[in-house]
Amino acid sequence: MAAPSMSAPLSDSSPVTAPNRTLLGIAIVLAILMMVPLLWLVGLSIKDNGELMLGTEAVFQAPYTVVNFANILRSSAVFGWLLNSFVVAVGQTIGVLTLSSLAGYAFARLEFPFRRALFVIVLFGLAVPEQAVIIARHQMFNWMSLHNTYLGLMLPGMSSAFGVFLMTQFFRAIPKEIDEAALLDNASPFKIFWKIMLPLTLPAQATLGIFTFLQGWNDYWWPLISATKPEMYTVTIGIASTQVNFAQSEGLGFLAAQAVFASLPVLIVYLVFQRNIVTAVSGGAVK
Repeated sequence: MAAPSMSAPLSDSSPVTAPNRTLLGIAIVLAILMMVPLLWLVGLSIKDNGELMLGTEAVFQAPYTVVNFANILRSSAVFGWLLNSFVVAVGQTIGVLTLSSLAGYAFARLEFPFRRALFVIVLFGLAVPEQAVIIARHQMFNWMSLHNTYLGLMLPGMSSAFGVFLMTQFFRAIPKEIDEAALLDNASPFKIFWKIMLPLTLPAQATLGIFTFLQGWNDYWWPLISATKPEMYTVTIGIASTQVNFAQSEGLGFLAAQAVFASLPVLIVYLVFQRNIVTAVSGGAVK
């Protein structure tokens, strides 16, 4: 009896086809185009301000210097802005994760009056732009004397309609049998949420936390309105305040170095949580 043929390939990997090469080439070109402004900013940050005054084309010519970054380290204002941005971003992240998890669990797993109507109202928050409520918010925060405070900068970012929707969808995807098994063991609703449900939502919480932190760090609109004292500036407002008049600033290279320096925490967050960010963008946070 003849032995079975062993001519089947050991690997099912196939070579890259022509359409795939085309898409890969387009993706590479688009990535390069998106990186050009960043590379231009980095180039400006390592050039002498005197050379840049003669023309920004000097960015393509040596020599390069790190004196602009050294000047940042000599200034305490930038570190104050970074501290303010860090406090605001972390506070917003903690608030959004706490409130969105509680609201998402309630909408997904509990029964209470007007549950569907309230959830629809929350979803309306996704359609209302921030600029539409900015006057009412400003007057309310002014009445409560919350302007130029950390709490005033954090509170608006803690109400996240997207966060409630994300956590609600994730809680709904968890099988109901888990709740029933916990109820048979006489577990309270809060204990089910804290001990069983919340640990199962760590992927969604990581995704929501990353996006909330990045949004809080890069926020410009509300800090511009609420933070009127220089000591309460976030990094976005602080850097913008130095760019009002280039003639009175310390130079274009120094401004570019400030922008690069302020972007480093965001870059670190992305590198550390890159897998979670890719999962969220690809839609894998909610299954």
